[in-house]
Amino acid sequence: MNMNIIGIAGIAILTAIISVMLKRYNTEYAVVLSIAAGLFILFAVFANIMPAVKEISTFLKSAGLSSKYTGILLKTLGICFLTQFAADSCRDAGEDALASKTEIAGKVFIVIISLPLFEEIAKTATELIGGKG
Repeated sequence: MNMNIIGIAGIAILTAIISVMLKRYNTEYAVVLSIAAGLFILFAVFANIMPAVKEISTFLKSAGLSSKYTGILLKTLGICFLTQFAADSCRDAGEDALASKTEIAGKVFIVIISLPLFEEIAKTATELIGGKG
């Protein structure tokens, strides 16, 4: 599924036009169409992002950073993308409160996944100022 930004933009614009026309007759189908197109675009992006992920991983390894940091980075990026998609889909369906709660959940999960990184930073800072690590 090798798709460029022109194809993705075309799908988005075409879906938006169809969705606007469909809203006049059946709002539920318009929301389902928007979510389906969003999922398609999301999968297309994920399919094309792998070379960049490999490059980031190689860069972090060459910088001498642990592979666990790469995992943290990729997991947080994934959470950001999925949370944004879910929140936008909720807003499209008119569920603003649900969208806000989804965003809060995404932020909490990012903090939880990042805890080992915060622990490492605190440990390094303590060692630098002469404390026990």
